[in-house]
Amino acid sequence: MNILVVDDEEVIRSGLERTITRQFPEHRVLLAGSPAEAVELLRSRPVDLVLTDVLMPGMTGLELMAFSRAKQPQVKWVVISAYSEFAYAQEAVRLGARAYLLKPIGKDSLIALIEELGCEIAEERERGREADLMKRNLRFLREAVLARWFAGLDLKGTELAPFAEDHPHFHLVMVRLESDADTKLEHFIVENVLTELMEASGRGFVASVDSRCLLGLVTLREGSGMSGLNDQLRSHLKRYLKTPFQVMHSARIEDLAAVPAEVRRMRASMAAQGYEHYTSGGEKAIEVAVQYIHTHYSDEISLEKVASIVYLNPVYFSQLFKQRTGSGFKEYVTQLRLAQAMELLRSSELKIGDIAERVGYPDVRHFSQIFRKKTGFTPSEYRQETGQGETDEAGEGI
Repeated sequence: MNILVVDDEEVIRSGLERTITRQFPEHRVLLAGSPAEAVELLRSRPVDLVLTDVLMPGMTGLELMAFSRAKQPQVKWVVISAYSEFAYAQEAVRLGARAYLLKPIGKDSLIALIEELGCEIAEERERGREADLMKRNLRFLREAVLARWFAGLDLKGTELAPFAEDHPHFHLVMVRLESDADTKLEHFIVENVLTELMEASGRGFVASVDSRCLLGLVTLREGSGMSGLNDQLRSHLKRYLKTPFQVMHSARIEDLAAVPAEVRRMRASMAAQGYEHYTSGGEKAIEVAVQYIHTHYSDEISLEKVASIVYLNPVYFSQLFKQRTGSGFKEYVTQLRLAQAMELLRSSELKIGDIAERVGYPDVRHFSQIFRKKTGFTPSEYRQETGQGETDEAGEGI
């Protein structure tokens, strides 16, 4: 059995791995320090059981579980939470988690839970092996068909009977992501959201066709319309995606031969179409970024580093940060550092060089130049003006 442990705290990951491998040497333990790593492992490795923390940067364990249900319904989930996060655990059980573990995690309860779930997984695996094989073969066929359509290649030599029987008519849905960074997490989100919406409106499937685009095919049931599915898809993606995106769908298609031309039309239309941006997900990402800046302003900090922490493209993060805070990233960090420096100049007798280092400026001359440019005073002049001590011009480089 393959067990994936997802937690941003290394000590918890190591402790769980140690307990499991000692008691169950036959099981394999995979470790992920973030939801993005977990997504990659879930996509590339067979996973039977996931133990996930509730609160992590970028994406909660509950969101990770919700997005995984459509593509990997066989995976069993156990949520790890602190007592104060009990409401999250209740929501996890509602979403389908088999159990939750409270921190600190008891070894006996963990061992008993893994024994119970291990037996269930072994029985289910035996019953579903043949059915899973058939589903995988059909999925590969579908993905190959979509990829060839997207690339403008013909389908000669491809067996399309199972495909055509299930979808005598259909619509295509194309989603394009705007990012130069790794978009594995975003692809995972789009695939799962679109799959669930398709299943709610009819039947269909979706596949990643290149690093930025996904293509879906849906046959709607009677009474369902593409406008409703399209609106729901945009709404969900605005909430969860961490990068700008485009969505487009085709009219109803009844002839497979018409698909290549329709795909070319959709791609051309997207080239002239603007991108949409996510809303609440962006607010959450900027909240996390601001908290990180306030905690680490004394360290070496850059826009690229903070953007990577909240899983955003740096260019998009810069735009979103200014939109949410009213200041550019560099200006925000500078103002925060200077505010902390002024407080220390007013309330302490620390040397100016020490204050500069404490607020993130190891070069005291650079600090003094920035301070004077922003306030009109040197640090020593500011200290005198506020009635704190004697002049300390040493090293200010004025």
